[in-house]
Amino acid sequence: MPVNDTLSIPHLIMNASGVVQMVMLILVIGSLLSWVVIFQRTFVMRRARRAHRAFEDRFWSGIDLNELYRETPAEQDTQGAEHLFRAGFREFNRLLAKTRNPQAILDGVQRNMRVAWSREEERLNLHLVFLATVASASPYIGLFGTVWGIMGSFQSLSMAQQATLSTVAPWIAEALIATAMGLFAAIPAVIFYNRLSAESGRLLGKYEDFAEEFHSILHRNLQGRTDRGSD
Repeated sequence: MPVNDTLSIPHLIMNASGVVQMVMLILVIGSLLSWVVIFQRTFVMRRARRAHRAFEDRFWSGIDLNELYRETPAEQDTQGAEHLFRAGFREFNRLLAKTRNPQAILDGVQRNMRVAWSREEERLNLHLVFLATVASASPYIGLFGTVWGIMGSFQSLSMAQQATLSTVAPWIAEALIATAMGLFAAIPAVIFYNRLSAESGRLLGKYEDFAEEFHSILHRNLQGRTDRGSD
């Protein structure tokens, strides 16, 4: 068989040892799953950005908060700042009917919005840990396959009567392809993990800013009620 054929990637994969082939299979599966996560999370982030812009436009349009609350869907169908608004305003109305202590009302609102924010954080960061795992583990898995393949090649060479470049090259190439596949799986995972994590951080920062602004609006609302009541 010509040397070019023996050094072709399909031939190297098919003739690799069982352990090296298993390593390559794990890396291929990890790479495919990471791309599924990348596309799915990218879609989620894009949809979250659009939803946040749309809700902030409605919120700052001057619409009455009670009317906006009635227009928002059920809490399990909301996301982002809309979720924080619904959770906070629901608690505001509930406590307003029970107590006239402004601080108790605002503390309850802040507590509910903090819980809603935590759920949004969990939703945005879903499966990102898997990307980080693929990014960090793939090079080491590929390196393990390379080390195993080189060990096997040296064992075979020790039994050969004559070792030339043409006989050594296929063994070394077979071993190194595992490292190449590890890098192939890890590099996109690293890039998109950093990108998606940064996007998630930006969105969560916007949600936190909205919660602070909404909390200030409710504080002024309560202050106005207190001032009118004292008159």
